[in-house]
Amino acid sequence: MRLLVGMRKQPCVYIMSNRLRGVLYVGVTSSIIHRVWQHRTGMMPGFTCKYRLNRLVYFEFLASFPEAICREKQIKRWRRKWKIELVEANNPKWRDLYPTII
Repeated sequence: MRLLVGMRKQPCVYIMSNRLRGVLYVGVTSSIIHRVWQHRTGMMPGFTCKYRLNRLVYFEFLASFPEAICREKQIKRWRRKWKIELVEANNPKWRDLYPTII
């Protein structure tokens, strides 16, 4: 899931957490690096700031922004167990993936 150089703007669905199997937040963005930086620095007031969701545990790039929004809505409707399974299928140790994209 490494971000390639030059791919700074691309529709992306992502999941933030505060720890292994902790609180989950599903979001969508056109700039994953910038958005995660906002979460990590507390610049995103509200849910993610309140629960200190500063660990990027999952992300996937999509071909278009409408497709990314549909995928975000799909994942948000899932049961928590399914979201955890999605994260663990790609990131079993729940490590912070932010360093892999910058």
